[in-house]
Amino acid sequence: MTLKISASRFAALVLGAGLVTACVGMAEDRMAHAQTQPEGAFVTLPEGRIHAVIRGQGPDLVMIHGANGNARDFSFDLIDRMAADFRVIALDRPGFGFSDDFGGPDGPVEQADILRAAVAELDVTRPIVLGHSYGGAVALAWALRAGDDVAGLTLLAPASHPWPGDLGLWYRISASALGQHVVLPLVARFAPASAVDSTLDGVFAPNPVPDGYLDHLGRDLTLRAEQLALNAQQVNGLKPHVEAMATGYPALNIPIEVVHGTADETVGMSIHSERLEREVPSVNLTRLDGVGHMPHHARPDAVANAILRTAQRAGLVR
Repeated sequence: MTLKISASRFAALVLGAGLVTACVGMAEDRMAHAQTQPEGAFVTLPEGRIHAVIRGQGPDLVMIHGANGNARDFSFDLIDRMAADFRVIALDRPGFGFSDDFGGPDGPVEQADILRAAVAELDVTRPIVLGHSYGGAVALAWALRAGDDVAGLTLLAPASHPWPGDLGLWYRISASALGQHVVLPLVARFAPASAVDSTLDGVFAPNPVPDGYLDHLGRDLTLRAEQLALNAQQVNGLKPHVEAMATGYPALNIPIEVVHGTADETVGMSIHSERLEREVPSVNLTRLDGVGHMPHHARPDAVANAILRTAQRAGLVR
């Protein structure tokens, strides 16, 4: 399995609890924005609002988070590392964090168009676009759509290409009608803290989860039923989108720095980043030995250096 979120640990909890329990109080979502507050500002578009965390001054650096995440994944550490050299704009993708859902955009291209429109309201010009995991697919879609309006890409464990097989039972269930209307609301309401912590351990493995990370990210944000449902739909449906996008990658002539851990079992490096390296002459791939799916937390210095290399190759900094 080359693109997985370790949510399978929830399956036994969900299926064992039964449908009767799932239907009790489903109209009430106790997790919805209950504790975590926005860190940034809101950009208003005709279809809704996008939440953006903005810090620093300099060339524009846009950050796009991965599956079932939000911009706080970057404000935990990476934004502050880069704010001395860039104006960093970390975005909540539509339907995630504090951004409106915009009708639940189906794939990376539609999401990229919404986020491009949002940063245009902030007078962003020729940004470096950073994307992690699913956000890497959105960053690639951004570059395919924007052409010369992108200075370069920094991709962290990006989901860039189609993979063999499917994503397994969890995503088949969670993307189904049963999953969307019964299973995921039950997870949102009743998943114990130990199950959430165990799932997060699987995403970071073999590296440790930084102290305080989940509290900063926001348990209440990541366990909202509507966000879980949208995430399941998008991840389960990603494969045909990246298959179509991949035909355009060889034409990209902007600087692209890719950082991928050799121990990543969520997005396989050989299927995604190494194929991108073979197909796109402007790609420079940095392999991080012993690093899993979260290189910006396991090796933040290496990621910061990759961003700076992107900016240097693009002529934005010396």
